[in-house]
Amino acid sequence: MADTGALPLVILSEQFAKLPGIGMKTAQRLAYAVMSMSDEDARKFSDAILSVKKDVGYCKVCCNLTENDICPICDDLNRDKSLICVVESPKDVSAFERTNEYKGTYHVLHGLISPINGIGPDDIRIKELLSRVDGNTSEIIMATNPTVEGEATAMYTAKLLKPLGVRVTRLAFGIPVGGHLEFADEVTLFKALENRNDM
Repeated sequence: MADTGALPLVILSEQFAKLPGIGMKTAQRLAYAVMSMSDEDARKFSDAILSVKKDVGYCKVCCNLTENDICPICDDLNRDKSLICVVESPKDVSAFERTNEYKGTYHVLHGLISPINGIGPDDIRIKELLSRVDGNTSEIIMATNPTVEGEATAMYTAKLLKPLGVRVTRLAFGIPVGGHLEFADEVTLFKALENRNDM
């Protein structure tokens, strides 16, 4: 877009390109889409961004994103407070909530341990998780992604939790529903065998 001479469009494209998963071509399309908005829609778009930055913060209990001091899940008296599902990001909470099956609470780490990227245990919300564990905590489910960083984070956190006398479990991994064995990689097949259940 630099050849158009419209510097504000170039700057807006560069800002969009900073978002995860947005390449420069998509960023340029988004910038042109903003340009074609009415003034009112552009103002609403801008206000929505500023509102998120101003009005959304972290739950004092689980570190999920919320408009209040305590998020609706932690504030729900019907949730099982003895059960804590540990996830990497708020998006993971949304994924679990879509199942309508999990009735416990969550803890959002806001990242994973990744020494290669300079992210250590103190850079994510592990201390906050440890401070939540008390005599009423029956189980902590480590629900980080099955990546190198996710596994390292789960193992490190479990190591800190076990001396506290709480049961620590890990999500089962394996063949997805509707998947075909011939397309599964070796690690997925191994995990499916390792996590098999009685019938």
